[in-house]
Amino acid sequence: MSGAKPRFRFAPSPTGELHMGNFATAVLAWLQARSMNGTFILRIEDNDTQRSKQEYADQIMRDMEWLGLDWDEGPFYQSKRTDLYRDALSKLEKADLIYPCFCSRKDLQALASAPHGISSEGPDYPGFCRDLSKEEVAAAREEKDPSFRFRLPHRSYSFTDLICGKQEYPPGYGGDFVVKRADGMWAYQLACTVDDLDMGITHVLRGSDLLDSTPRQLALTDVLGGTAPSYAHSPLWMGEDGHRLSKRNGAKSIRELRESGMSADDVLGKIGVLSGLMDEYGSASLQELRDQFDLSRIGSKHVDYIP
Repeated sequence: MSGAKPRFRFAPSPTGELHMGNFATAVLAWLQARSMNGTFILRIEDNDTQRSKQEYADQIMRDMEWLGLDWDEGPFYQSKRTDLYRDALSKLEKADLIYPCFCSRKDLQALASAPHGISSEGPDYPGFCRDLSKEEVAAAREEKDPSFRFRLPHRSYSFTDLICGKQEYPPGYGGDFVVKRADGMWAYQLACTVDDLDMGITHVLRGSDLLDSTPRQLALTDVLGGTAPSYAHSPLWMGEDGHRLSKRNGAKSIRELRESGMSADDVLGKIGVLSGLMDEYGSASLQELRDQFDLSRIGSKHVDYIP
């Protein structure tokens, strides 16, 4: 792989239209890819088949084209890659690295205040089902279908984030985590890791809400075999109410901004300023942002978005 072009990706979930905060991540990932003469891949993470819709995937691609964010490979849909996830699960099973878990959401709700919780997935799992006997598993299967959890190795994980700096996680951080849900859906951690390995992704730039998912993906990468990408986690955009930016607190989708009269350069200019690439408000072209792009200019503090 020495001398090979670096490989990047943007991996949105088509469960709704994306707003400016979502596209700030896309723009930064695209800028990083183009600044390094890399390959930019579009991956549609439609693994949540109950909420994902093709119309949203189509809208995401229209929005990307409007902003000038071209891609070199894809779109690749997770819903069409399930054989890869099944093969990975089989590999983990043969290595005795997964086990059936019969805990319900209600069982785990009481743990909501546990320390070191993975913010995107809930509290640490205490291992209720980790050491069930074959007889106990068989009896539990009579009552419900299990999810499958990864047996987290007892070791620490660390990496240097290109935006957030050195990150260290102690042994057992977050506890054993689900790789396949009881309803048959592939969990984010497994699908994402398998896709990044299969696509040869060398650099991941994504929102900081996924920062604490990284040690889980490093653990999976270790046992599945492969090289982990370099990570950069960009700041979350927050609404005026202090919560993560969303439609609920007034965020307009890119389509709505376009229809209201904003130009692509207006949107890019605002992303540039709030991301730290520009000093003054105003419109900006992608080329202007490319000229200003430097990861060291992007802070780790959240972005306060004011419409």
